[in-house]
Amino acid sequence: MKAFISRYFSNHAESSEEHKDPQLVTHYYKAKHDELFKSIEEMFSNPSKIVASSKERGEITVKYKGKRRAFVVATVIMVRPFRTAVDFSVTTESGGPVDFGFSRNLIVQFYEKLDSQYTTIDRS
Repeated sequence: MKAFISRYFSNHAESSEEHKDPQLVTHYYKAKHDELFKSIEEMFSNPSKIVASSKERGEITVKYKGKRRAFVVATVIMVRPFRTAVDFSVTTESGGPVDFGFSRNLIVQFYEKLDSQYTTIDRS
């Protein structure tokens, strides 16, 4: 019940290494850090606006514009050569305390887009 409430009655969602929701577990890709970083920047190029981008820290901060507005932080970390981890944090700017799963679904969409471009790798 608690998972249901936190999934739909919150305005924030983020992926992590050991998330209870299998769709929000960190994704690993067989790609170079720079390639993946550039792809994520391109993913947010229009109509969203990249607020800050730091290749050294592996973070891209975005004001997302879509059905709803949201604040997105994408983190790209190269674990080993050709093994790069990507995490997302999304907070909707809906004015209210809930977004009915919009932030979670947005992360799932971002991962689906990256999964179609790059080969995914297991966590192990």
